[in-house]
Amino acid sequence: MDQKDMKIITQLRNDARMPITSLSRKTSIPVTTIFDRIKTHQKNRLVKKFTSLLNFDQLGYTTRANIALKVNSSDKEALKEHLIKNENVNSISRINNGYDFMIEGIFKQMIDMENFLDSLEKKFDIQDKKSFFIIEDLKKEEFMTDDLFF
Repeated sequence: MDQKDMKIITQLRNDARMPITSLSRKTSIPVTTIFDRIKTHQKNRLVKKFTSLLNFDQLGYTTRANIALKVNSSDKEALKEHLIKNENVNSISRINNGYDFMIEGIFKQMIDMENFLDSLEKKFDIQDKKSFFIIEDLKKEEFMTDDLFF
C-alpha cells in the first residue's frame, strides 16, 4: 500500500458513503484511480464491507454487553455456528486467556439477554461466562481516521 491508498482508506474510515468525486477533491487523487483502487481493495478483502454505526438505544435496544464464553471443546464449532447465525450477536471474536469467544450482544431489554444466555447454557456445554455491560461508547471505529497514518 502506498500513500494514495492510505489517503483513500483514511477518508473512507471517516465516511464510507462519501461520493468518489468528494474523495477525489479531498485527496487530490483522480476519480478513476480511486475507483480502481477501491475495487481492488474489495476484491482483495482489504475492504470487507461498507457499513453504518447505529445508535441502538434509539432503535429500542437498550442492553448491550460484551460476553466472554468458555465452552467444552466438543461444542466449540457448533456454538460458533450458532452465534454467527444469532440475530442478537453483533460481533464475535475468537479469544484467548481461558475463554473461547467474545461476543457483543445487543438486546431490547436485560431479560432478553438473560434468556439468550440461558438458551446457550441449555444447548451447549458452557463452562464459564463473563458479561460486561456496555454503559457508553467512548470511542468507536476511530482507528485510521486521521491523516497521521500517511
